[in-house]
Amino acid sequence: MQDRTNDPVWKQAIAGSQMLLVAFGALVLMPLITGLDPNVALFTAGLGTLIFHVVTGGQIPIFLASSFAFIAPVIASKGRFGMEETLGGLMAAGILYIFLSGLVRMRGTGFVRRLLPPVVIGPVIMTIGLGLAPVAVHMASGRTGDGANQLIPYDTAIWIAMISLAVTIIMSVWAKGIFRLIPIMFGVITGYILSAFAGIVDTTPVKEAAWFAVPNFVAPEFSWGAVLFMIPVAIAPAIEHIGDVLAIGNVTRKNYLEKPGLHRTLLGDGLATSAASMLGGPPNTTYSEVTGAVMLTKNFNPKVMWWAAGVAIVLAFVGKFGAALQTIPVPVMGGILCLLFGSIAVVGLNTLIRHQVDLSQSRNLVIVGVTLVFGIGGMVLGHLEGIALCAVAAIILNLILPGSREAWGKAVYEQKAD
Repeated sequence: MQDRTNDPVWKQAIAGSQMLLVAFGALVLMPLITGLDPNVALFTAGLGTLIFHVVTGGQIPIFLASSFAFIAPVIASKGRFGMEETLGGLMAAGILYIFLSGLVRMRGTGFVRRLLPPVVIGPVIMTIGLGLAPVAVHMASGRTGDGANQLIPYDTAIWIAMISLAVTIIMSVWAKGIFRLIPIMFGVITGYILSAFAGIVDTTPVKEAAWFAVPNFVAPEFSWGAVLFMIPVAIAPAIEHIGDVLAIGNVTRKNYLEKPGLHRTLLGDGLATSAASMLGGPPNTTYSEVTGAVMLTKNFNPKVMWWAAGVAIVLAFVGKFGAALQTIPVPVMGGILCLLFGSIAVVGLNTLIRHQVDLSQSRNLVIVGVTLVFGIGGMVLGHLEGIALCAVAAIILNLILPGSREAWGKAVYEQKAD
């Protein structure tokens, strides 16, 4: 393994900027879709990453930023409770991570495995992606995310969306090296140029914005409705967190679940998410794109992520930068989201396939079927609905239905036999 810990500061700074570039597309896309301020998202991504590294002793080359798993819940909660109470719910989701970290420290990871086997994790993650499919289609068609208003003529919007999507696909499949890790950037740039030629880009906000501006921080408010709505949603990102920690461990050949320990990584993620919500930013999650960049560059120095965090915080105070991001037309984002939301669903499907979960087993069929319908259909029971409800339903069904072995699938038992 190449030691980069003694690299000159300027090399670390350049490497950090490159890591931020890899994360940038997804980082700003999430707040743009949900109506949060992208400058605040940049600030809280940087702050959250620094908090994570302080908690974990700066041992893991990981970058934290906006979580796509929370897009649908944020949109739904914002319409029902308002933005301030939604932020309160997101802060509670971060506190759930902190609670989980305490349980892992006291009882180990066994209870997490029992509560959240693949038959629970898979369909919940699939629901997040499939539930967002109408949002992507509406935006690609030139409408608002809820489809209520036509912002751009359909014929113009659909061409821009499909070309943006095509460029993103081409870059993610055929590009080489670092370029393969930033397909969203290429898709956005191509779509933006096409939109400018089509005359649907309004640059007035950029001209009016100041070069230096404090991000539009928003304080959360709290209500039981928003808290109960948002807490169950944190289950899927918590599992994603564990997967990302395992993935970066495979890259660096270290077991981060033992040192610094899963309890510390969950605590760092929870504190980062809570801190982001306190300032009006989106919840944070570990970024697998950045893990890919670490693998490609073989730069395992965690200090690189400190530089990435620092650059994000500095960019957050450039007013014109944030204003330019907010001028990205709807169809550009919609086209790219057709791929991104589908990719989320595939991650969930791959969870079931990788663990060889047998869906001919009645208990597994019931869990997956009910979870998908509750989540995608938007079922409401009390204060729970959609993704939050389907996550709770999946956990309860898994605990009460007989046959815990089937919940994990064949793969885990074949591994134990080897």
